[in-house]
Amino acid sequence: MRANNQDQEQLQRHGIGMTSQRTRERLIERLYEEGLSNPRVLEVIRRTPRHLFVDEALAHRAYEDTALPIGHNQTISQPFMVGRMTELLLAAGPLDKVLEIGTGSGYQTSVLAQLVERVFSVERIQALQERAKERLLELNLRNVVFRWGDGWEGWNALGPYNGIIVTAAAAEVPQALLDQLAPGGRLVIPVGAGDEQQLLLIVREDQGFTRHVLDAVRFVPLLNGPLA
Repeated sequence: MRANNQDQEQLQRHGIGMTSQRTRERLIERLYEEGLSNPRVLEVIRRTPRHLFVDEALAHRAYEDTALPIGHNQTISQPFMVGRMTELLLAAGPLDKVLEIGTGSGYQTSVLAQLVERVFSVERIQALQERAKERLLELNLRNVVFRWGDGWEGWNALGPYNGIIVTAAAAEVPQALLDQLAPGGRLVIPVGAGDEQQLLLIVREDQGFTRHVLDAVRFVPLLNGPLA
């Protein structure tokens, strides 16, 4: 029976049918054609079982390049956006300490955990974060520390951070996150409301911050306060 259980777990992890390796390869080809170019990021997306981060009923859509609902009015970001934000974060070189605002399903967290030394992830919805913890343990990703709390506040006690990534749209850039960014550090964040959102890259320089306005994007809003 144990062997059968292990076989079942292996099938679930590696995927069958619509979650097969061939399906993942098609996704990677599409992401490359759309402009992702960092080979390490593409390889991590290829080997990360996205179907484990969505409800079983949506597993057949896990390797489509689209956002999917995960409950609590939240979504798992489309793979292209996960790759795009990760590439921006890593563009200046390896990072050893990254703060993620918005654990969500844990998919972006799992991609980061395979590319940087340490990830500190804040989520306001406790139920989502508990499920994300279970998924990362299942994948043996143990370099992530979680906090249930308000993303607008960041995680000052463990800062500063070489990189900060925000997976929900803020009405404005939270000052707390700017304060927690280390010199030379990079903040990737969607800013705006509704259809008027833009992806920003903010770099902390010796004399302040440099802001780069990048893509038009669509994210759920970054809300205040923890929610059990």
